[in-house]
Amino acid sequence: MQLPALPGLPLLGCDSFMVLAVFCTVFALVFDLMKRRKWENYPPGPRGFPFVGNLLQVDLRNPHLSFGKLWKKYGNVVSLDFGWTNMVVLSGYNTLKEALVKKSEDFADRPDLPVFQNVLERFGSGIVFAKYGQWWREQRKFSLTMLRRFGMGKKSLELQIVEEAECLMKMFEEEKGLPFDPRFLINSAVSNIICLIVFGYRFEYQDEKSVELLHTIKESFQLEGGFWGQLLNVLPFISHFPGPHHKIFKNQIKIVHFLQEVVAEHKVSLNEHEPRDFIDAFLAEQKKRKDDPTTSFLESGIINTVLDLFSAGTETSSTTLCWALLFMVLYPDVQSQVHEEIDRVIGKEGKPKLEDREEMPFTNAVIHESQRLRNIAPISLPHQTYRDTTIMGYTIPKGTAIIPNLTSALFDEDIWMTPHEFNPGHFLNSDGNFVKPEAFIPFSAGHRVCLGEQLAKTELFLFFTSMLQRFTFVLPENEPRPSYREAKFGITLCPLPYRLCVKAR
Repeated sequence: MQLPALPGLPLLGCDSFMVLAVFCTVFALVFDLMKRRKWENYPPGPRGFPFVGNLLQVDLRNPHLSFGKLWKKYGNVVSLDFGWTNMVVLSGYNTLKEALVKKSEDFADRPDLPVFQNVLERFGSGIVFAKYGQWWREQRKFSLTMLRRFGMGKKSLELQIVEEAECLMKMFEEEKGLPFDPRFLINSAVSNIICLIVFGYRFEYQDEKSVELLHTIKESFQLEGGFWGQLLNVLPFISHFPGPHHKIFKNQIKIVHFLQEVVAEHKVSLNEHEPRDFIDAFLAEQKKRKDDPTTSFLESGIINTVLDLFSAGTETSSTTLCWALLFMVLYPDVQSQVHEEIDRVIGKEGKPKLEDREEMPFTNAVIHESQRLRNIAPISLPHQTYRDTTIMGYTIPKGTAIIPNLTSALFDEDIWMTPHEFNPGHFLNSDGNFVKPEAFIPFSAGHRVCLGEQLAKTELFLFFTSMLQRFTFVLPENEPRPSYREAKFGITLCPLPYRLCVKAR
């Protein structure tokens, strides 16, 4: 039997077709093998499969757990192939310190992530995902300067946070002691702080546009960092096929449209000599540098810079506070100790101040332990080697994707007494004074350390103490007891939905 001939092509018999198929298969396998050739002194790792590499050996829904197992089996530096992407996972505090601090520039680049590529190409690289270089340095320096100019580290912002906390308390009171999920209210309160800095105004908690934006950002964090986002980064061609991953792109465009409207409003009322907020300051800088061909202050570039500040400044602190409240209802004895310390230092009528933190070691320890045990960025964001380098004696070529396994430092059994248990004592010495071990790096470290670390620390202390000053948080009766050991992985690690009740103190 022969296959029908195509116009202009010779007739292929079954034997010839089989020879061609075998040749193509062998060629593909040889090509795949060539792509996977390793360098001398490259880190060890599990053997992968043709074409997909180690993709099937990592749980994309919980990659941090898979990386933890690889750490135990292969050591602190583990090599993986995701498709044809070379990846190295770094674990253990000393390894992370060598890479992120001592050789910070070597590991300061970002890989291309297809899940974000469309929005990055159209609306600028922003700060978080910008390649290491002039653009990133310019945007990061400007953003830090403007964050400080518009309140970060100033008493005025402290007062705004405490005032926002009062608004949050009123919303809690409206629940009248009945069970409710606190996540959206906390998210709204925290987002209003970065809104004041970036937009120049806050939103009411029931504002429809704000509600939709916050829900969209939360969903995007889960999708982009979850299974479909991870799969898109490894197999970008699936973007051409239908599936749940298209929700990622729809959400990104929805967020961009919201920010474009806000920027357009600012352009109409802009006074470049007296900027009211971050967007005004960016637009003024854009006008100032309009004739500079190398500038990163482009017409479209503002969108992703603002998006980085807004989304990171909202989701991270609010998720940490949700974890902290969950720990309070699960450990009422710890909550009682926090109440006692607040009453003694601040009183029941006083307003919390950041300077109170020095006199409240136990409360400070509880906040830090919440960050440690349920670190919201367990594998940080991926880095990429900026040049050929070495780590713990292994050779890492330029352009290698790097996964900093921050969980390994925060759960290191040589540093933490009970690493897998909630224990505020990890941050207290024998005299009851607050201490912070060097391995506490939930904000990462080095060149790519979290831009809003100072703001986040201020928000966590003032919101947490304000809530605990006013209320006792308890589990609802006749409802399943939530577990802090279960979580949903995305760009941030979130608690599963839970409900609590508030009782006025």
